[in-house]
Amino acid sequence: MLIVGNVIVSDELIRNCFCCDLAACQGECCIEGDAGAPIAPDEIADLEDNFPIFKKYMTEEGVRLVETDGTFDYDMEGEFVTPLLSDDACAYVYYEDGIAKCAIEKAYLNHEIDFQKPISCHLYPIRIKKLPDYDALNYHRWFVCESACELGEKKHIPVYQFLKGPLVRKYGEEWYHELEKAVASET
Repeated sequence: MLIVGNVIVSDELIRNCFCCDLAACQGECCIEGDAGAPIAPDEIADLEDNFPIFKKYMTEEGVRLVETDGTFDYDMEGEFVTPLLSDDACAYVYYEDGIAKCAIEKAYLNHEIDFQKPISCHLYPIRIKKLPDYDALNYHRWFVCESACELGEKKHIPVYQFLKGPLVRKYGEEWYHELEKAVASET
């Protein structure tokens, strides 16, 4: 493991490769699971403020669910998560050419909102575990990402490099540069 600032980085994020392959997985991470994606408390206002804009991309069932039950739900530990539809898909999902995608991200990419999507979604397959003095970044293995692991291996892209953008979004450009230096000194 590496420690960069107040962040513990699992060795798996450096050793293992990953590159999303939506053509192969069809966005299954947005439609499978027993709980929604984690939402940081400070993201709830972003979801509420931007819902009127990105809801036009959501499914009718997703819009109804959010309008009825709200922009977030709770998991079994009482943590904030995205709401799930009756088929366990994320309420914020939409489908494009048979691929599950994020309505929030679509509005962001169309320059309609400045909230990209929950950071847990953007960082996936990295999961953050909050510790008293540190964030611990761990690699979450899930069968739905087998094609991403294969493509990452083929392209030789370590997890931390594939997720540079989300890591910079979360921790900043300087932090990411320090991570790169720490990785280089380890190899």
